[in-house]
Amino acid sequence: MKEHRNGDGEVAHDHAHQHGVSADADRRWLALALGLIATFMVAEVIVGVLAGSLALITDAGHMLTDAASIVLALIAIRLAARPAKGSYTYGLKRAEILSAQANGITLLLMACYFVFEGVRRLINPHEVEGGLVFVTALVGIAVNVAATWCISRANRSSLNVEGAYQHILNDLFAFIATAIAGAVVWLTGFVEADAIAALVVAALMVKAGWGLVRASGRIFMEAAPQNMDPEIVGRQLTSIDGVAEVHDLHIWEITSGQAALSAHVLVDTRADCHGVRAQLEELLHTDHGIDHTTLQIDHTAVPAGDHCAEAHGPSYRSGRDGG
Repeated sequence: MKEHRNGDGEVAHDHAHQHGVSADADRRWLALALGLIATFMVAEVIVGVLAGSLALITDAGHMLTDAASIVLALIAIRLAARPAKGSYTYGLKRAEILSAQANGITLLLMACYFVFEGVRRLINPHEVEGGLVFVTALVGIAVNVAATWCISRANRSSLNVEGAYQHILNDLFAFIATAIAGAVVWLTGFVEADAIAALVVAALMVKAGWGLVRASGRIFMEAAPQNMDPEIVGRQLTSIDGVAEVHDLHIWEITSGQAALSAHVLVDTRADCHGVRAQLEELLHTDHGIDHTTLQIDHTAVPAGDHCAEAHGPSYRSGRDGG
């Protein structure tokens, strides 16, 4: 919704934001990836126990988080599609961000466990069937390539889908490390390679998990999108003819890829506030892709008490004479 004040001080609204996400397509691709992963995960647990391989069991544990992340993503997509009503004025769009954060935290917790187990195996090596590990890891690589491709077909601008994608992609790298470890154990008898591969997998999990927690945390803290500088946006808004000052500028993300902005804009006494508002909206849409805006427009002649007793945050003033 966009809001402005007309020349008589009355508030006017218009709706000009659009949200186009192919949720049905996302669900289909995610469900296909889930089927591939769940089927192979069961087989891998059995082989990992038979082969005595921590690397395979680590990979299976990672695949369990993969499956959980996809299930969470599917639930979040369904919740996010529900219309806004009642006290949830944005609907349940941030369910996607909760899902992404859960994915990240799960990766970090699993990484801690596998670091512990990996170090323990380095200190007390176990017998490992290298050939069995190697063959299973090769099959795992093929399964993960297929699952990664499926999820890459979904809308990865969603942090929720990106979280599931990062899970699967990291598992692909993990299987490559496990295949190398299996080959080393098989050809040289160096069983510690299995534990080293598990530690490599854990490191990948930490990297992906921290990235998801940090990105979702920014949205929950209502920070501006990572690639958007509010200072630059504020200066751009004051570059529009007729704009004297911009304050109370807030930029945040409702959910991943869906930025919103609100601001109090003071325009020169003789400026056309409707025309200025249209120019501001066009600038925000064209330069920053922001369509969900709330702009309060007032003339500089309006007494301060009638529009804003105190500005919150930095003010941006026009550099033009008389601005």
